[in-house]
Amino acid sequence: MAPSATQILELVAEYAAEHHARPPFDPAKPSVPVSGKVFGPEEVVELVRTSLDFWLTAGPETKRFERELARRAGLRHALMVNSGSSANLAAVTALMSPMLGERALKPGDEVITVAAGFPTTVNPLVQNGLVPVFVDVQLPTYNIDPAQLEAAISHRTRAVVIAHTLGNPFDLGAVTALCRRHDLLLVEDCCDALGATYDGRPVGSFGELATLSFYPAHHITTGEGGAVLTNRGVMKRIVEIVRDWGRDCWCDPGCDNTCGKRFSQRFGTLPEGYDHKYVYSHLGYNLKATDMQAAVGHAQLQRLDEFVAARRANHAFLREALSELEDVLVLPEATPSSDPSWFGFALTVRPDAGFGRRALVDHLEAAGVATRLLFAGNLLRQPAYADVKHRVVGSLETTDLVAANTFWVGCYPGLEQPHLEHVADTLRGFVAGAAKPALRLAA
Repeated sequence: MAPSATQILELVAEYAAEHHARPPFDPAKPSVPVSGKVFGPEEVVELVRTSLDFWLTAGPETKRFERELARRAGLRHALMVNSGSSANLAAVTALMSPMLGERALKPGDEVITVAAGFPTTVNPLVQNGLVPVFVDVQLPTYNIDPAQLEAAISHRTRAVVIAHTLGNPFDLGAVTALCRRHDLLLVEDCCDALGATYDGRPVGSFGELATLSFYPAHHITTGEGGAVLTNRGVMKRIVEIVRDWGRDCWCDPGCDNTCGKRFSQRFGTLPEGYDHKYVYSHLGYNLKATDMQAAVGHAQLQRLDEFVAARRANHAFLREALSELEDVLVLPEATPSSDPSWFGFALTVRPDAGFGRRALVDHLEAAGVATRLLFAGNLLRQPAYADVKHRVVGSLETTDLVAANTFWVGCYPGLEQPHLEHVADTLRGFVAGAAKPALRLAA
């Protein structure tokens, strides 16, 4: 007799508990990743349970995850997609929808953003024929400089699309005030910031749309995956259309004739009664995820509070442990009025430190401490953007400093105190031997 599903899942839980246990820190062979998935037997059980159902696309588990995600994010609607990049593509494309009437963006319209970030925050602007307007960032928050916002406005400015850098909210007070003054649409890229708040409100709840990523490096993971969040029903409907091939029909997978008018409507110049399931009102894509991913995501959501608390505690430990190095390293600080959900711990080598980023990063990597640069550094210096139509506000001086001198190390929940102590000891040891002579004499 074949084992029951219950028996299979009990064995899966035992297997996962034994084979996926995180190894402790080994001082003889130190390894401190910048990020990684943190999970327990519950996620593996959910993955296997839904695989036994063999529902290979979006379905009931996706709906359940979307409802819970929206509730946790403090918004009315959440739509799961297959990546954070797809979430940004769907969100920006939604701003072009004729369903928005006069507020719909058109090719050639300008959108305020930053160059010191991840490419797929900006790429959807270019793909939709919009013109990115690049504003500099500030240290030590690594977010958009509010003092330059007004200078970025022109008669073509229609929206703002920016990310909360490394889980640290940008100045939502200044940005939303700008949007109100100039009637701009706001998209918050929250891919690195799930669980962060500004003025007591969750990030993502300030703009027309917000996006999330569930890649293994992020706050919760479904493997590949992401989501678009909104409070507005019309935005939810547009994103759904863009995600689901651009089709006008709203039937769930496996369902037909939800509207009761499948063969009795006219659309454009199509023959009267053309099958509504094959009517396309927008240029869209297939950006859906699977029920198996959604089930893992639902289990991960139950851990979100402990994940965010661990990120904050790990970041605070590093901030305190490295405070003596502020003469040579810019240490990160939270944006005023915010409570970040830290994605990483950013460090910028001061220009007069007496050493460069490369030497420090090489030392860390040799000691088993993984590092990452702050994503693209300056997008306008990347090969892919050489011919992209854009506008720049000011000189992007700080963005260039980030590109030349900034990197980050991990603070994710998989790190424990021995990992963090090794990071701090390695950094302090390097600085003691390499910092400018005046600092060594003072020490």
